[in-house]
Amino acid sequence: MAGGKGKKKKWSKGKNRDKVVNKVLFSKEQWERFNSEVPKMKLITVSTVVEKLKINAGLCRRALNEMADNGEIRAVCVTRAQRIYTRNIGEDADEE
Repeated sequence: MAGGKGKKKKWSKGKNRDKVVNKVLFSKEQWERFNSEVPKMKLITVSTVVEKLKINAGLCRRALNEMADNGEIRAVCVTRAQRIYTRNIGEDADEE
């Protein structure tokens, strides 16, 4: 009979992610920053804008929809899970 009591296993506490507090409404400065920076981005997704501007994803989706409707950005792929937009280059050629 080998063995006996060894050291008791120490359980790790797990990795905790810091809770982010994103804004649920645009402030005046954030709205101006959104309107100036987003149309210049080459790849526009909800997650990239959320990371950059620290806003809520729901707010970002609505703002991107409005921007796409106004023709400032162009939708590349819009599915239920992911929305991918790009900037408008040569707006007359894309409108055909």
